[in-house]
Amino acid sequence: MIIQRYKDSRKEEICDVVLDILLEHGFEYDRFKDADLEDINNYYFTSGGTFFIGVAEGKVVGTAGVRKCKGNLCEIRRIYLKKDFRGTGNGKKLFLTALHFAKENCSSVMLKTDPTLKNAIDLYLKNGFTFQKEKKGYLYFEKKF
Repeated sequence: MIIQRYKDSRKEEICDVVLDILLEHGFEYDRFKDADLEDINNYYFTSGGTFFIGVAEGKVVGTAGVRKCKGNLCEIRRIYLKKDFRGTGNGKKLFLTALHFAKENCSSVMLKTDPTLKNAIDLYLKNGFTFQKEKKGYLYFEKKF
C-alpha cells in the first residue's frame, strides 16, 4: 500500500470505502457525523489540515484525515482500512502518516473513537495518546507535542 494525498477524482471511491467499513462495524451513515465526506477539500484542507488515502493495486483501501481546529490543536479522523489490508501494518502506516502531519503543524492532537475498537485504542495509547474523557459513547484521546 502506498499513501497519497487526497484527489477529488477519488471522492466517490473514498466514500464507498468509509461507508463499507462503517457498516462492517455496525454503524450507519449519518448525514451530520459524516458530512466531511461531502466536501473533503473544504472540511480538511481549508483549515490547514490534510486527507490521505492508502492505495493498493490502483484502488483506495484506506483513509486518514487531519483537521485543524481552534488554536494550535488538530484532530485525527477517518482512520479506516479495508478488511483485507488489516493486520499487516497498513493501518499503523496511515495513522503514523496522519500523526506526523499533526506534529509538524500543531502543538497537540486529539481523536475520538468507539470503545469497541480495541486495536485502534491500543495503537493510540502506544503512540503517546492519553485518555481524556468518555462522552456520548465515544472515547476521547489527546497527545501534546
